[in-house]
Amino acid sequence: MKDQLEDIIRQVHRKEKRNLFTFLTGAGISSDSGIPTYRGTDGIWVKGTQFHKPEEFGTLKYFKQYPEEVWQYSLFRKKMFETAMPNPSHLEMVEIENILTDRFHLITQNIDNLHRRAGNTRLYEIHGNNREIKCSDGCKGIMTMPEEIMGKDIDEGLTLKDTELLTCPQCGHWMRPNILWFDEYYDEKTNKKFSALKTAKNSGVLFIIGTSGATNLPLAIAETALKYGAFVIDINTEDNYFTELIKNKKNKLIIRERSTEVLTVVKEIIKDLNRTI
Repeated sequence: MKDQLEDIIRQVHRKEKRNLFTFLTGAGISSDSGIPTYRGTDGIWVKGTQFHKPEEFGTLKYFKQYPEEVWQYSLFRKKMFETAMPNPSHLEMVEIENILTDRFHLITQNIDNLHRRAGNTRLYEIHGNNREIKCSDGCKGIMTMPEEIMGKDIDEGLTLKDTELLTCPQCGHWMRPNILWFDEYYDEKTNKKFSALKTAKNSGVLFIIGTSGATNLPLAIAETALKYGAFVIDINTEDNYFTELIKNKKNKLIIRERSTEVLTVVKEIIKDLNRTI
């Protein structure tokens, strides 16, 4: 693995154009922080929404029918995310950014804020984030979640103060989490769709970590990177949609090891290359 990684990284490192080092992460990178993945047997959808399929519960349509239920679940996740700590994979990613500076880009599907808390700054959160809210009826503007709204246990209901703070000040409709639901489309304002695709276009290598590619923008990012000549490195514990996409491509590497070990190797290779400049 190390020799193959070193060869790829060396080729990208010396390029003058389309030379970005881009990392695409999903729920798997946060599992060592104690946050369940979404669709596994112990996934967050399974534990928190036992009576609903994700594609039914995680929708704007369902929110408009049962806003308090969705907010109760969202605040349960808020508490889970806030009590979790960045793990070694998050910290390695920060060190890699510090070495590469503006040649580093991170695109994450995660809404848990752990990459930011670890210290990453060149970051696109393409599924939104748990720090912000917006009007469910389409009023413009994105607001920071009020500090008075606390994370909750799964069986803990909203208070009257919560309800007041989660009411749109312009139109009186419910505010909603600033995240992408299953019946919504990616855009630039909330999801940085075009920024992420532009980054993919200018990448020399795309590292895919802890995500299966079950949604369309991550797959489009990988397809764009391949189209413009980037190497694509699939770092996951098992085969996935990305594996199927790249398995017959020349510019690919498939690694079935834990992300922290691989990221440590990547960091050391880049660090050594920077010393020789």
